[in-house]
Amino acid sequence: MKIAHVAPLYESVPPRLYGGTERIISYLTEALVDLGHEVTLFASGDTKSSAKLVPCRERALRLDPRPLKSEIAAHLSMLDEVRKRADDFDVVHFHLSHFLHFPFFRDMPQRTVTTPHGRLDYADLAQAYDRFPRFPMISISRSQRARFASANWLATIHHGLPLDLYEADFEAGSDGTYLAFLGRMSRDKRPDRAIEIARRTGLKLKLAAKVGDGDRAYFEEVVQPLIDGDRVEYVGEIGEDQKARFLGNAAALLFPIDWPEPFGLAVIEAMACGTPVMAWSCGAMPEIIDHGVTGFVVETIEDAVASMPALLQLDRRRIRTAFERRFSADRMARDYVEAYSRLTTGHEESRAS
Repeated sequence: MKIAHVAPLYESVPPRLYGGTERIISYLTEALVDLGHEVTLFASGDTKSSAKLVPCRERALRLDPRPLKSEIAAHLSMLDEVRKRADDFDVVHFHLSHFLHFPFFRDMPQRTVTTPHGRLDYADLAQAYDRFPRFPMISISRSQRARFASANWLATIHHGLPLDLYEADFEAGSDGTYLAFLGRMSRDKRPDRAIEIARRTGLKLKLAAKVGDGDRAYFEEVVQPLIDGDRVEYVGEIGEDQKARFLGNAAALLFPIDWPEPFGLAVIEAMACGTPVMAWSCGAMPEIIDHGVTGFVVETIEDAVASMPALLQLDRRRIRTAFERRFSADRMARDYVEAYSRLTTGHEESRAS
């Protein structure tokens, strides 16, 4: 099958630092190539991929030091290039937010599929989608889909990771040396909750997180005063090469979110290391975490503190086994191929009728 993937231009594929969407695009395209498909990736020029790369910008937007950049113009240029080449592919798979590509492909929606990687409860999204109701969509969780129930959903496909990406150390973390927080330093991710849990359980906390421009005031006003460098340590934004050690040596990952998280990549990254997860019952968490097996899903800080001893006793081998069964990149890629096949079969039947 000839498949095009269209990535956002904010980060390279895979990203050098933070960037869950681009990381998943990398894992998916690599797995599709391994399965024998002809994959073309439209992305920034600093991307590294086994797929055929069509560079649509010299470098990713976030790490471009030039002060004046137009994110919209960059993506419009990319979409024009994809449109020119669209007839070369059986399926064009978009990973862009807010349906920016819809007007370019309104005459061929049945040959496209869109995976939204973010939240879908923005005020204007439903009105925009109603203008383009024929575009097929693939959700990354049932929770994400439920917030946009009227869309033309083709499938729900959970994320996956290469099985050899992380090696689980089944003894690491057993002494409860520190709790880990990984992600963005934002109000949505609630690092302040993580700090409170660590303080009340007497455990050390290490925060590895990106501080974006929009989150800087929250970090400086709310989180930074709680960081003492001893019991609570901020290690900064970490790269992929540091993540296995950071998660694998942790007693547990804290994921105390306060928003409708559509998936939560850090959760399955921790599972891949055999590390249990304490997460809030928001968004996709109840469907990603096997409660009492790979972690605990809680409602309050009190619940989290009370559940901590049991969390730290979860079997790390069993966590890794659950990860391998549910969240491999190969499983993800095969699920997408099945969805593509339904899409192309339906298109051929439509043309024949």
